[in-house]
Amino acid sequence: MNEALIFDVDLEQFEIEVIQASHERPILVDLWADWCSPCLVIAPLLKRLVDEYEGQILLAKVEVDEGENMKLAGRYKVRGFPTILLINKGEEVARFSGAKPLSFLRNFVDEHLS
Repeated sequence: MNEALIFDVDLEQFEIEVIQASHERPILVDLWADWCSPCLVIAPLLKRLVDEYEGQILLAKVEVDEGENMKLAGRYKVRGFPTILLINKGEEVARFSGAKPLSFLRNFVDEHLS
């Protein structure tokens, strides 16, 4: 697995590493918490998905309980965890919440990137 495709980001770096970087290629943003069981279920599936797309998409992981990161959850009006945002060209183009199967994840990306 190429670790450069998956990275942790916080509130301070979000604008550059996610919003601006999404002009180069789409970025999935995983807003998660370590106490959240569905977050732990979906994490390996998101990693597998990013690997399958071989660099066409990136995955930014935001641990909402660290530092100021909960402000990002507030900015995007997140109601539950995990919430996965798809950011493309600086804008949120889609989202979903909860743990989903890999087939859903593939369809989600394909639907919004085609």
